Amino acid sequence: MNWQQAIKDYQNYLKIERGLSKNSITSYSLDLQKMVRYFDDHEVKVSPIRVDMETVQQFVHDVAKTVNPRSQARIISGLKGFFNYLVFEDYRNDNPMDLIETPKIGRKLPDTLSVDEINALILAIDLSKPEGERNRAILETLYGCGLRVSELLNLKLSDLYFDEDFIKVTGKGNKQRFVPISDVNKKYINIYQYEVRVHLPIMKEHQDFLFLNRRGKQLTRAMVFTITKRLAEKIGLKKNISPHTFRHSFATHLLENGADLRAIQQMLGHESITTTEVYMHVNRSHLAKVLNQYHPRK
Repeated sequence: MNWQQAIKDYQNYLKIERGLSKNSITSYSLDLQKMVRYFDDHEVKVSPIRVDMETVQQFVHDVAKTVNPRSQARIISGLKGFFNYLVFEDYRNDNPMDLIETPKIGRKLPDTLSVDEINALILAIDLSKPEGERNRAILETLYGCGLRVSELLNLKLSDLYFDEDFIKVTGKGNKQRFVPISDVNKKYINIYQYEVRVHLPIMKEHQDFLFLNRRGKQLTRAMVFTITKRLAEKIGLKKNISPHTFRHSFATHLLENGADLRAIQQMLGHESITTTEVYMHVNRSHLAKVLNQYHPRK
């Protein structure tokens, strides 16, 4: 078995057995290809079945000089998963990554936007252009429903259950969940859908996707990132934001206004409550208010 065949088989395993998204599979594959290129550059002639701990450790040691601890941790985790797969499939008897330690990185609290900043971004949208109504509906949905950008892009007309005040969201691993949607959010989606989208030359295979580009095709991740970046520049926002920032803000604002953490977990589609807690960028003054309001000896 050579490296390229092993990587291809691993990609199929991640897709079919693990149900990972295309983006996750691509990320794992890029790190594996980085290791293969390293072996080629250093004339290391060894197969994925025969490579030993010392050889892999040298790669990890050298790559650690060029990337930050968080990237190191991701690469090590990805390599461990790859070799665990080879052990699982009986190609190997051991995992050469078992004794390689992951650097301690701590938890990075995500950036969030204030309500005023979100309002300023939405107000900065040029509604005189056809894509303006679409962009407003996109930001309202990212923030109003706490969606990942991939979930937003894959949102379909058939996923809109406005009479029941819910939308159906397809998240990681193709897991589906129902997320409540507000009247304000429904209003702007309806404006886009019935006043702008109906006039697009929609491609047949993209007819059910809600958010489209002007050529009638499904939007790309890059386009949504560009929309948010340009709006941030337009209002002079100094924070480094992305579409995911609206998801962080959604969760944070709900928590600060008294929402139950378990309810937020369900809306975000997290399997573990621990993951949800990382999104909660709560300042000390808010915690003090909670203590003063709810503790019996306040």
